Amino acid sequence: MTGMILDGVLMILLVAALAYGVRLERKLSALRAGQQAFASAVADLNTAAGRAESALASLRASGQETDLLHDRIVKAREVKAQLETLIARGPETPRPAVREAVIEPVPSAASPIAPVAPVSADEERARRMAALAERIQGMAAPGAVRAAAPAPGGNNVAAILGALTAGRSANQTAKQTLNPRRRSLDEDLFAA
Repeated sequence: MTGMILDGVLMILLVAALAYGVRLERKLSALRAGQQAFASAVADLNTAAGRAESALASLRASGQETDLLHDRIVKAREVKAQLETLIARGPETPRPAVREAVIEPVPSAASPIAPVAPVSADEERARRMAALAERIQGMAAPGAVRAAAPAPGGNNVAAILGALTAGRSANQTAKQTLNPRRRSLDEDLFAA
């Protein structure tokens, strides 16, 4: 009779071990599924970090392009202001008056017409450069009275260089005002 009791107790213990094994198997399968979900979440996080890194690089590049664009806008505004002052100072071009048709006699072989000498390209270029230098000097010193028109190639180069360096100093000032704003935007971006 003790053998049967021991066999009964052993059977009960085996059934309990079997139930515990089934429960343990369910928990282990849930743990494996959670581990796979965690691995896929880590992979998604890795791809998102790569996207964020590339987006940050493109943001920095667009920030540099924005700085260049702002510099160009500042230069364009300066040139526009200079052109407006030149237009305001410039003499009004007289409109050609309507002339009545005058019939001139046809020259005969006895009265030859003197041929007009063509202007060379170098002379024309020198004349235009002198006119440009005169305009630039007029911008640099609006109240100054000039004694005579500058000779072609005389002080023209100095006047042109002076006008160009004035534009560069304005460009440097614009860059200096933009750099602190850009740094604060970078700090705000990385603080978030």
